[in-house]
Amino acid sequence: EVQLVESGGGSVESGGSLRLSCATSGYWKHIGFSQYAVGWFRQAPGKEREGIALINKDGVTKYAESAKGRFTISRDNAKMSLYLQMDSLKPDDTAMYHCASEPYTSGGDYYEFLGRRFGYWGQGIQVTVSV
Repeated sequence: EVQLVESGGGSVESGGSLRLSCATSGYWKHIGFSQYAVGWFRQAPGKEREGIALINKDGVTKYAESAKGRFTISRDNAKMSLYLQMDSLKPDDTAMYHCASEPYTSGGDYYEFLGRRFGYWGQGIQVTVSV
């Protein structure tokens, strides 16, 4: 079973930076982490889940408008990990942040973001940005 675990969240003042990490495991022998798109998402209280950024197996990145110019997604296939560098943080960035991975299981739940379907999710980590 694919598992994802986030780390690196916390509290920071407006304008500050945080770097989130996501360690993954449990992929299949015939096709592993490096073959899937992975991404970062967030959900603030009372709001819907929002896609932030994704990176595909070739290292091509895509961002939501809210993240462009401030956030950078990256991956390390050897470590089966992905990262999100967040700079110039604003109070509106306060949310629970989740990492996620393709694929999704037939009949299972998934979240579609920029044309990719993410079926495996981490538990999330809180990011709080104060004024």
